[in-house]
Amino acid sequence: MSSYDPIDEALNTQSDIIKAHDSLEIEVAPKPDEVKKDYEYTRANLYSLIEKGQEAINGIMEVAGETASPRAYEVAGQLLKSVADSTDKLMDLQKKVREVDEEVNKTTNNVTNNAVFVGSTSDLSKMLKQGFLDNKD
Repeated sequence: MSSYDPIDEALNTQSDIIKAHDSLEIEVAPKPDEVKKDYEYTRANLYSLIEKGQEAINGIMEVAGETASPRAYEVAGQLLKSVADSTDKLMDLQKKVREVDEEVNKTTNNVTNNAVFVGSTSDLSKMLKQGFLDNKD
């Protein structure tokens, strides 16, 4: 029988200490084998684009040299920029894969325990005093 029973009966309520469920954070991370597969596929595509771009640059440079056409030189410049951008993307891919690997290796253990007391402040102070006395024994 608790000290709250007469009050609970008068008010037709029930006083309890309610504990909330533990909250856990869950991170959804890509599977390592999927990341590796995507990385290899993207890397192969970038290598292919860079090689084809270099072949196209060689061909347009020959055309530009033979014809001395300003348009041919403009196209050569655009191809050079495109190939340079592709090589930058290849380096960015390396960086992103390292970041994903670091995120997969990190583990987050966040546990939040919440306790809610339903009652008055005087009831709480009485319970605390009783708890401290019980713990000293």
